[in-house]
Amino acid sequence: MPLVAGVDSSTQSCKIVIRDAATGALVRSGRAPHPDGTEVDPAAWWGALLSAIGDAGGLEGVEAIAIGGQQHGMVALDADGRVIRDALLWNDTRSAQAALDLIAEVGAGEYARRTGVVPVASFTATKLRWLRDAEPENAARVAAVALPHDWLTWRLRGYGPTGESVLGPVLDELTTDRSDASGTGYWGADGYDRDLLVQALGHDAVLPRVLGPAEAAGRTPDGILVGAGAGDNAAAALGLDAASGDVVVSIGTSGTVFAVTDDAIADASGTVAGFADATGRSLPLVATLNAARVLDAFARVLGVDHDELGRLALEAGPGASGAVLVPYFEGERTPNLPDATARLEGLTLASTTRPNLARAAIEGMLCGLADGLDAVTSLGVVADRILLIGGAAQNPAVRTVASQVFDAPVVVPAPGEYVADGAARQAAWALTGTRPTWPIEVAAHLPSDHRAHIRERYARAAADRIDSTSADRRTRREESPSSM
Repeated sequence: MPLVAGVDSSTQSCKIVIRDAATGALVRSGRAPHPDGTEVDPAAWWGALLSAIGDAGGLEGVEAIAIGGQQHGMVALDADGRVIRDALLWNDTRSAQAALDLIAEVGAGEYARRTGVVPVASFTATKLRWLRDAEPENAARVAAVALPHDWLTWRLRGYGPTGESVLGPVLDELTTDRSDASGTGYWGADGYDRDLLVQALGHDAVLPRVLGPAEAAGRTPDGILVGAGAGDNAAAALGLDAASGDVVVSIGTSGTVFAVTDDAIADASGTVAGFADATGRSLPLVATLNAARVLDAFARVLGVDHDELGRLALEAGPGASGAVLVPYFEGERTPNLPDATARLEGLTLASTTRPNLARAAIEGMLCGLADGLDAVTSLGVVADRILLIGGAAQNPAVRTVASQVFDAPVVVPAPGEYVADGAARQAAWALTGTRPTWPIEVAAHLPSDHRAHIRERYARAAADRIDSTSADRRTRREESPSSM
């Protein structure tokens, strides 16, 4: 039986699944950790990929492989194929001012029209602009720009710096796919927009060739077919076999809300990114920086694990007796407030209890994602059901609160590595020429139990937090020496 492999090279770790190409049955799997931080030497990803493959028992019997990876990360290569500096990851917000500068120079509407996105600190283009401004000598050395999954695919095929690879630094052999290219800020329906690349970096550079969904990048030195790969959210959508009417809410390090649509989305406000998916369609997406880590923080404060945090939360009623958390702990991407902080309000002596604090944490996290759902549906996307995924989705309290926050039925697929599964499906597609139709196991169905007052209280608190953050930003600008 032919086997295929799918890789998820995420922020935290590298995971690989090896599946039967015909049935999708899991044969074996492996994983390895990634270092912490918002900038990482890509060599750590390559080492983790090799370790994960070893942990899975190697690639014996595997006929095709594809890599899903964290989006937006800036991998800058010199003419010899060497990484110039540590890659800036999607969650590195130092390029927030660079994003504002690019918008001022090009215009938000023009960016949305040409690329389907409006720059924020997450995107590759803004990181390149930061490099140009903050490290001009490094920027001048950039001969090629790749994304994490692009670079790993290139290395897997045997390319890389002289002395570290079989085939050497052939930059023209870099490849990517539509989904990952669509998150750069310099790619659109007509392909790469080189003027926007130059606007960011200051000069032109080699960019990965964009492959179609079923197209192969090439083969490994051992002859294994290598699929196009995809950005993590697009790979997850493919792994879930998401269809029209499905909206995926993913609770990981970041939170994402995305749907698969036939029509491209261009949101000039920048709230919804008009990404491409991994099947040739579109993937309108909203991302938040603060998701499962919100629960991590409150579990630490309360001295409990996630299971106990959930049990405490279910002891409190919907609305947490008025306690409201606006969870902008690490700044926020949606809304675009990179320098914001969190706020917990509405506490009284009576309501300041462990159950209410636990409930407020879960409600705040999910309300931020529900705002993202509102933004997506406001552009005409239909939400017939919510597919709730990520580790936190397995917590009964998160499921219950989700059914009360989202005004649609909630379906929780069984725990799985859906990014890696999507990459495996893509590998099978490249191998056989036919998109796989593997079954999806469902862990829970929850009918909508919408409690409007949860969202209403959160909306008031979030509006106040946005206003105060904007006021603080104006004050700092007025007091800075450059404004004198």
